[in-house]
Amino acid sequence: MVLHTTPYSGACLHFLDGLSWSLVFPCYWLLDQLLASCVATSLEKRRRSQDPCSFLTLCLLISAPLYLLLLFASLPFALLGFVIWAPLQAIRQPYLYTYRRPDKHQAEQGQAGPGGVGLGEWRPQGRSFCFCSANVCLLPDSLARFNNLSDTHRRAREVGKRIRNGASRPQIKIYIDSPTNTSISAASFSSLATGFRRTSSLDQRPDQTHTTNGPADTETEPLTECPIHPSDAANCPVHPSAGDQGTSECPLHPEGGDTTEDCPLHPAGTNSSSECPVHISGEAPDCPLHSTGAQVGHGHHDCPVHGEGIQTKASSDCPPHASAVQISISAPEPDPQEVETGNHRTGDQVAGDTGSMTASRESLARYHGGDGGVGISSNNTLSHVPRTSFFKRPGRKRRHGDETFDHDISAFFPANLDFLALQEVFDHGSTTRLQCQLHRYFPYVLSDVGRYGWKGCCSRFKFLNSGLMLASRYPILDARFECYPNGRGEDALAAKGALFAKVHVGTSHQEQRVVGYLTCTHLHAIEGDASVRCEQLDLLLQWGAEFRQSSSQPPEGEKVLEDLVAFDVVLGDLNFDNCSSEDKLEQQHALFTQYKDPCRLGPGEDKPWALGTLLDPSGLYDDEVSSPESLQKVMENEEGRKEYLVFPPSKSQCPASSQKGRKIPLKGNGRRIDYMLYSDEGLQQDWKLEIEEFSFVTQLAGLTDHLSVAMRLAVSTGEEEP
Repeated sequence: MVLHTTPYSGACLHFLDGLSWSLVFPCYWLLDQLLASCVATSLEKRRRSQDPCSFLTLCLLISAPLYLLLLFASLPFALLGFVIWAPLQAIRQPYLYTYRRPDKHQAEQGQAGPGGVGLGEWRPQGRSFCFCSANVCLLPDSLARFNNLSDTHRRAREVGKRIRNGASRPQIKIYIDSPTNTSISAASFSSLATGFRRTSSLDQRPDQTHTTNGPADTETEPLTECPIHPSDAANCPVHPSAGDQGTSECPLHPEGGDTTEDCPLHPAGTNSSSECPVHISGEAPDCPLHSTGAQVGHGHHDCPVHGEGIQTKASSDCPPHASAVQISISAPEPDPQEVETGNHRTGDQVAGDTGSMTASRESLARYHGGDGGVGISSNNTLSHVPRTSFFKRPGRKRRHGDETFDHDISAFFPANLDFLALQEVFDHGSTTRLQCQLHRYFPYVLSDVGRYGWKGCCSRFKFLNSGLMLASRYPILDARFECYPNGRGEDALAAKGALFAKVHVGTSHQEQRVVGYLTCTHLHAIEGDASVRCEQLDLLLQWGAEFRQSSSQPPEGEKVLEDLVAFDVVLGDLNFDNCSSEDKLEQQHALFTQYKDPCRLGPGEDKPWALGTLLDPSGLYDDEVSSPESLQKVMENEEGRKEYLVFPPSKSQCPASSQKGRKIPLKGNGRRIDYMLYSDEGLQQDWKLEIEEFSFVTQLAGLTDHLSVAMRLAVSTGEEEP
């Protein structure tokens, strides 16, 4: 079980590879630019139509002949380099494993052990793990334009930024401790508070105040609805009028009252009063500020507004004290490289991080169907300071019928993401840029996966690798790549296959390793080739079984305890959906008997909340879907889904035609071709897997033609905490 940290086994071979590629690259880049100039995206066409002087068109007419001239001049060098480069690919390693050591501060804070997250002893009650899969369409620029995408290198850097910004934000969980209620209703949660304060993962460290979000972290927003009075009420005791914003008087403790050092709304020593600002003590049984049963943060049982000395009365309508509600917050420590000395950034950073800057705005409010949220202060407690910036967003997370887990459409990648599987990371320069961004959150990355040239079962020449990439917060113990041998047409030009990995997620009290298995794959894409995809699924199951068997064998001469398997997950773009009549053969494959699909009811039928993941390329630059939040809103609307998702083609519609403006009736919620499957076979006795949440993620809006999918999987051992 040796992981390949370099493409070649010797320094001489590595030098020859670099030399040959330096000869080939100028010709490759010029050809890519020449072809890209012939294929315009819809955004470029719009800009050209708005150019009164035709300056952009003139630049194109000048640059295209220049690219062609330089291309012919570089051909002799490219041919020489190709003669050296092609034979080297036969002995090149099938993937590149990179590891970035966690920084000292993370290790001291316990956020990262020897490998990025603290492994420690496997807890008796088990753990939960978060998985995500995304097709990022990082093809060479000329090929990406056929999907209405361009500027691959910029997109690669921005994809990495958005993923790590979404994954590193605080994770907020809301638990209900009630024998009758299983969710927070809109009424009960909206009375809890008005909204979440804009935060970042750096809020856990008060001594550092600046992150890559820059100005977005200090930007203020107007107050919305007050948790104590209706929106039209005057003289609110918590929210002073606009003219009184500058006063130092505490809104809950008028002048002349006794001093309350523990008042969360003013510094110690400010005049205060023990009387309730809403009602005279003892006269109102349903005071919205007094009730019991609320547990906020990390075990705080006291009222965040009133200290222990206040007489409280139970009320289900209290905004700070929703009955039996517990809120917990957790977040990984930020990368010190992300901490800046000021709020100013370069123009490229500001322009390229538009989606990342909004990552702290909306999706912190993750709860069941309620309006409102909770203001979170830097020490993970409720904050009801009147002059703090608040916002109010509708609840996104839902539970359908008898479903045992939450599902939602989220504008952000899930917090504390553990494993990330990417597809279509084909471009070499984009791979480097994306890997650099991901390493700021994921210590372990498998990249540059696949073969070039001729090799083994991949009998046809491969101009592109597999496009697969796997990032993990847990140590990778073993990995293997297998290339599908039956690619056809243009798909045969890429070394599509399956990447298998074994990760170390903990150690039992008997010193047994607790491991998990991950499979990342990208199947044949050409429509109508169902038999090709079924053959690839057969190989996927066969190779997966062989990998698990070989990786579980101890080294010769060593006696070690058997590994405990926590999970076995398959992630990737399978290029067929579960509702199209053309994909019936794949829908009935044995893969779905060995692995469970959280979105699937059976062959040909998805659950009502399941969403298509393939976006209509022609609408990628529309204002309605240009940002993660706007795309999220569109996906929550049936008409929006019909407008911007790709649906199975009908008999009256050409498969290659645009989805926009069609009048034909559509069924379902689009083509769901990105999958997350899990298996509970091979687990230890009494161990059980349960889905905690499933999300369709829109944070890569404008950067790819796919929605991302995410799943949080809980592994329970059947034991109780001692």
